[in-house]
Amino acid sequence: MTAHQNLLIELFVEELPPKALKKLGESFSSVLVESLKAQGLVGPAAVATAIASPRRLGLHLSDVSPKAADRAVQQKLMPVAVALTADGQATPALLKKLASVGADASALPQLKRAMDGKAEALFLDLLLPGASLAEGLQKALDETLAKLPIPKVMTYQLSDGWTDVKFVRPAHGIVALHGSDVVEIQALGLSSGRSTRGHRFESQLENLTIESADSYSAQLREQGAVIAGFAERRAEISRQLDAAAARQGLKPISDEALLDEVTGLVERPNVLSCLFEPEFLAVPQECLILTMKANQKYFPLLDAENKLTNQFLVVSNISPGDTSAVIQGNERVVRPRLADAKFFFDQDRKKTLASRVAGLAKVVYHGKLGSQGDRVERVRAIACAIAAQLGGGALTAQVDQAAQLAKSDLLTDMVGEFPELQGIMGGYYARHDGLSEAVAFAIEDHYKPRFAGDELPRNEVGLVVALADKLETLVGMFGIGQLPTGDKDPFALRRHALGLVRMLSERAAGLSLDALIAAALPAFGTLIKDPSVALSEFIFDRLSGSLREQGYSAQEVDAVLALRPQRLADVSARLGAVRSFAALPEAASLAAANKRIGNILKKSEQAVEARVDAALLQEPAEKELAGALAQVQVLSDAFFHNGEYAASLRELATLRAPVDAFFEGVMVNAEDAALRANRLGLLKTLHEAMNRVADLSRLAS
Repeated sequence: MTAHQNLLIELFVEELPPKALKKLGESFSSVLVESLKAQGLVGPAAVATAIASPRRLGLHLSDVSPKAADRAVQQKLMPVAVALTADGQATPALLKKLASVGADASALPQLKRAMDGKAEALFLDLLLPGASLAEGLQKALDETLAKLPIPKVMTYQLSDGWTDVKFVRPAHGIVALHGSDVVEIQALGLSSGRSTRGHRFESQLENLTIESADSYSAQLREQGAVIAGFAERRAEISRQLDAAAARQGLKPISDEALLDEVTGLVERPNVLSCLFEPEFLAVPQECLILTMKANQKYFPLLDAENKLTNQFLVVSNISPGDTSAVIQGNERVVRPRLADAKFFFDQDRKKTLASRVAGLAKVVYHGKLGSQGDRVERVRAIACAIAAQLGGGALTAQVDQAAQLAKSDLLTDMVGEFPELQGIMGGYYARHDGLSEAVAFAIEDHYKPRFAGDELPRNEVGLVVALADKLETLVGMFGIGQLPTGDKDPFALRRHALGLVRMLSERAAGLSLDALIAAALPAFGTLIKDPSVALSEFIFDRLSGSLREQGYSAQEVDAVLALRPQRLADVSARLGAVRSFAALPEAASLAAANKRIGNILKKSEQAVEARVDAALLQEPAEKELAGALAQVQVLSDAFFHNGEYAASLRELATLRAPVDAFFEGVMVNAEDAALRANRLGLLKTLHEAMNRVADLSRLAS
């Protein structure tokens, strides 16, 4: 092997799990590259291209050396007390240690003494030879296979009939080429070479002989009918989908997960257009779309108004001259699936949602919290309590009806087949039952937001029921001690908390968080312990993380949330005000003073009241501060009550000079008890005025 060349490694296996292929390919590539770089075998200009198809994992890596450079290292041997005798001679232990690093007694004059912690030790400078590419690649491949995120390990036997191998799927070959030279490595009972296989059905040759690392991709495409790179194959599928849809004046449904999965199913994609009978369009399009995507991996086609058409696209793994048989086969396969959906829809509409409510009593929700029927009654009670805070009797009546029926579609055949449609189908069935659009929308939307970035419920009824539904889950689970731990969150409490935060921040401006939690407690009776404190902290933790992700600094977020503002809709305005205040020249001084005042008040031996007796003001500086504070406080309070938080803090910024003068010229802890209490009262008044929008001491560096 010569100087730096490109490296190719391919592991040829039986069909890999399509949903896991993307992660498997990314891990295979990244761990290999990381290991080779750590061993000094990869140059600074290296470019890595991951390879992942249904039957192969691999990597093409540029700028790879045949041998790593030698490295100078200082090898610690042992403490001097162990290495040398009293007269300075080498002990047997030292000689043995030298032998283990490839040296002998002749190296004794080269040894260096240095402190190692509290004891003196001996060190030897060594020049370690760099690893050869074969050694380094073997080590890297072993590490890579050990770290692969395999969803389920498979055990199979090698050709000798005795040796068991554990891997994601049986492996049949390894290609390892540095330029055009084979790198000799072994893994999974296989030895490397330059032979691989192409497409299972359309390869020109049964075995492909790869000429070099750089010819691999072209040979596999031209001779083997395979697009090896996951990203390249995915882009080709996307291009073909868009082109096929555009020919019909339509667009394919957008689904990144489906696109990834289909990319993991085909080696050379061929997109074909298919049809189903128009009468199936009478079934809600969500049902048809889901059955086509989940069961058949098809891409439904939508019109300009995002309405489902009776056309869909299939990504085939073969490219016959006459595609009619493939098209007809897929059309024939999808028909029973759509017929099932139509049957479920027709059957479900024979019973009203209201008639299904009683059946929820037989559906277990949680061993400590009862049935889904019990849960529905709790959600109803919580929803009515929220509605009473927001509106009158009309809102409460609609909310109660929607909350009572919201879970009824769990007992329908359609939701039994497709749990993802819960809520959505309830909306359709509510309209069929003649219920109002407000109630139908609320039933459909009460799970929202289902994920980050999801839309919120469309109307006030849906908003109230969604709040009640999430509150019931959070209060109930916290009340029985079912808190998330580490990565485990089986009841999605973090997601529920974030959904609650979004609704309170963006839509339910008048609601108080603690009041909401308190309103939910009576619905549980004696089933739970009061979780209010822990749950409130949990929700504020989620809010804090969300705000930081939005770009607010830790200081800004801590300053605002330290006050635990109950109306979460105010938080954004408070953050903006804090950011504006922090930019003022007076901010640093006032933040430091605020922190100092807080410490003084904490150290006070008696309770301090925010009250000032003008007759006890003696020093000019305290008189000036009291007068300025009284004047500023009126304006600052007015701005605060109007929600003009930035203006409120700007008014307080004018107190910088009298505050600085107070601390320079006034002894707070005077010997006279009345005088001391009055000065502490002045500081308490100032402290409360300064910390209404946020805890400004959190801005102090």
